[in-house]
Amino acid sequence: MSEEKSLNFLEEIIEKDLADGKYTSIVTRFPPEPNGYLHMGHATSICLNFGLTKKYAGYTNLRFDDTNPVTEDTEYVDSIKEDIQWLGFEWKQELYASDYFDTLYKYAVTLINKGLAYVDDNTAEHIAAQKGTHTEAGIDSVYRQRSIAENLDLFARMKAGEFADGEKILRAKIDMAHTNMLMRDPLIYRIKHTHHHRTGNKWCIYPMYDFAHGQSDSIENITHSICTLEFIPHRELYDWFIEKLEIFPSHQYEFARRNLSYTVMSKRKLKQLVEDKHVAGWDDPRMPTISGMRRRGFTPQSIRTFCDKVGIAKRENIIDFSLLEFCLREDLNLTALRAMAVLDPLKLIITNYEEGKTEQLVSENGPDEAYGTRIVPFSKALWIEREDFMEEAAKKWFRFAPGASVRLKSAYILRCDTFDKDETGKVTVIHCTYFPESKSGNDTSGIAVKGTIHWVCATHAAIAEVRMYDRLFKVEIPSSEEGDFKDYINENSLTITQAYIEPSLINATMQNRFQFLRKGYFCLDKESTKDKIIFNRTVTLKDAWAKEVKKS
Repeated sequence: MSEEKSLNFLEEIIEKDLADGKYTSIVTRFPPEPNGYLHMGHATSICLNFGLTKKYAGYTNLRFDDTNPVTEDTEYVDSIKEDIQWLGFEWKQELYASDYFDTLYKYAVTLINKGLAYVDDNTAEHIAAQKGTHTEAGIDSVYRQRSIAENLDLFARMKAGEFADGEKILRAKIDMAHTNMLMRDPLIYRIKHTHHHRTGNKWCIYPMYDFAHGQSDSIENITHSICTLEFIPHRELYDWFIEKLEIFPSHQYEFARRNLSYTVMSKRKLKQLVEDKHVAGWDDPRMPTISGMRRRGFTPQSIRTFCDKVGIAKRENIIDFSLLEFCLREDLNLTALRAMAVLDPLKLIITNYEEGKTEQLVSENGPDEAYGTRIVPFSKALWIEREDFMEEAAKKWFRFAPGASVRLKSAYILRCDTFDKDETGKVTVIHCTYFPESKSGNDTSGIAVKGTIHWVCATHAAIAEVRMYDRLFKVEIPSSEEGDFKDYINENSLTITQAYIEPSLINATMQNRFQFLRKGYFCLDKESTKDKIIFNRTVTLKDAWAKEVKKS
């Protein structure tokens, strides 16, 4: 009998809230800023927010934090929605902070009327200089004592567009000696004469994140507003705004980020990789973006499983990329179709096989009988992997060498007789004898062999470009190393080769996942066409990096 999984600290809070009758159902939200593509850090948050409202009676809203029009774009909005749905989740309402701009403006007016906000003419630099330190109190602005009437007039004129960017700003009036630096008269509204992707040019003043966030939660009756640890200092301000405005008391909870080894999960740094052309775009299969993972061949189930295994905690740490790959292999081993592809080809000629003859052999399509079978052609000339031949057999070598016999997957047993070389000494072709009575499924040869290898019929093979992806960085935590994080990019994170593939793969679709026998898991790339087939390696069959770690 399996052990029941223990509750995480958020589940404990929610179960207590429900048991105490504080809420009859819970409401969460996923609030991305549409200024980039989602990455694996966001996947953890998505799985957490949507997972909680799936486990407990409730729902999750998707709310775009679009309060900074300079960096935001509908391209990012569309990609975020696609990523969430691909992961297998559906939001109840699609909302935007900009939906609440009129309400947020009224909230700001309310604070002014209560004497809790004022318009400051100082520059951002001057305001920062007056903020003080953790051991010294800040200095009151000379504009802090403006009358309510003057503040209302100035704020209305800010909204009307009378002032230039940075000329005036609205601040909350709290305490310039507060121990929490964020409570020292924080900024509420700033002037930005910029086109907004949804509201156009209606507004030239925009709320700061700390002002928009909690009030948006309150408007939506969010019961559990879940953030990452860096927002702990913001919680006091979150609560202050809600208390002073006397609105629905949403509450903020924090959990630790989960960073992945051998990559970076910062939108700013990911954007640098894209803009400096270290990668081919936000969805480059080496990127830790959800779109990049999807293009590489990761499955939604593998990412959800990873997020579940990692769980949540109150302390940040680095999760080994190998765990994510383990979850992926576990899923693909059960779901990927089987096929044969030769990535480093060596020609094989069956000397006693009839010239011009082609057999249609039957091979399994997947990990069990439910996947059925497919037909693979077999003829006199084949391609095998170069690594499956050795001129002089080593000890415990069970593949081809002169005099050695090997079974071809779903085909026959062959004995290697001779081989040819070119003028450089490179082996160009091996010559073999096959045993007709050794056909797979009907073997009456009595020949025992220990090795089985894959192959592709040379006459019927198609050619594909295969992109072999690996970790993007050479070091475990690039951001912790000296110098520029980009200095640690793995120059071998992508290698491209031409491969021979069995003809069934010509009909592959973007939805298919394949195990190329003995080589790894692969998927069709979005750039693939009928005239140029392209496969991406999703993951190797085994964790090659674990061996490297042991060596070092």
